[in-house]
Amino acid sequence: MSTDGASDFLRFANIQKSYDQKSLVVKDFNLDVAKGEFLTLLGPSGSGKTTVLMMMAGFESVTSGDILLDGHPVTRTAPYKRNIGMVFQNYALFPHMSIAENLAYPLKVRKMPKADIKKRVERYLQLIELDGFGGRTPGQLSGGQRQRVALARALIFSPSLVLMDEPLGALDKKLREQMQLEIMRLHKKLEFTVIYVTHDQTEALTMSDRIAVFDDGIVQQCAAPDVLYEKPANAFVADFIGENNFIPGTIVGLDENGMACIKISTGEEIIAEHSDSDVIGTKCRVSVRPEKMFILPSEHKFANKITVKFSVRLYVGDYIRYFFELPDGTEIVVKVLNDHEAPHFSEGDKAHLISRRKDCFAFEAK
Repeated sequence: MSTDGASDFLRFANIQKSYDQKSLVVKDFNLDVAKGEFLTLLGPSGSGKTTVLMMMAGFESVTSGDILLDGHPVTRTAPYKRNIGMVFQNYALFPHMSIAENLAYPLKVRKMPKADIKKRVERYLQLIELDGFGGRTPGQLSGGQRQRVALARALIFSPSLVLMDEPLGALDKKLREQMQLEIMRLHKKLEFTVIYVTHDQTEALTMSDRIAVFDDGIVQQCAAPDVLYEKPANAFVADFIGENNFIPGTIVGLDENGMACIKISTGEEIIAEHSDSDVIGTKCRVSVRPEKMFILPSEHKFANKITVKFSVRLYVGDYIRYFFELPDGTEIVVKVLNDHEAPHFSEGDKAHLISRRKDCFAFEAK
């Protein structure tokens, strides 16, 4: 997988990782990253994303394959020689040093002149909007401020690459969102290359140029956030990224335009793109997101229409979640804006849901 037309600033070539020489935790990982790109590795715990990050940093060995940074192999290069900045969830600041001393540390290690160190520390304190805080210690700062210092320390020596491992995991929701904006602001201003690890899909969708979705050591899909959300490659990606309905059925027809006709438990038919399920007569699951389904009557004139039974209505604030059921017991969720047109049903009422063909995807039934 590579970025179209991008230079291979960072390349993972046929990377495999095993801890016991029997089972692989990372399987045949191939990826090109462009200079200045913000790439997120996303997946559930144990999927292999952090292992890839640790191999890139040099903290884990590579079982087989090569990592090339700016055209040079670094697979067997010591971590301190890779010129990589790292940001961790626990900040990893020196508690006995002042904020200015924490920022100066990587520059002193690289034997930069004292006058240049002072100027650069002052500049980065301004960049993270903490000028005047240089004399304080990490214990005198809030969690968000400490994370900004950790970010500045990872950037201050102009690394080739910045690795971030769940950097916002210890922050509360509001502070986390503020730090997302802060990281994006600095990334835009300084144009550094980022490999970012998270299990938070909203964070990944918000911040990334591309996202590589991991499961069981394999990249299931690597694409821009909108492509992952709107055109998932398989059922795992569709289910992991955002919320999805999965309607079971049987493929009864295919056409040359990549569309499948699926018969569901009501006897009705849904037209969907056949993503990884393309054999007539086989069972499949039709994926369609809750906000892509509409309750009749509606101003939309969409081709797919199914009959459902109403179960329950949940008030969430800015929108309402409607739960419906098919004859086979499959639950379907529809999200509707909370306005004066939001419909009301009694339990057991029959309703009709519609959707666009291009918002429905037929995946293998597993």
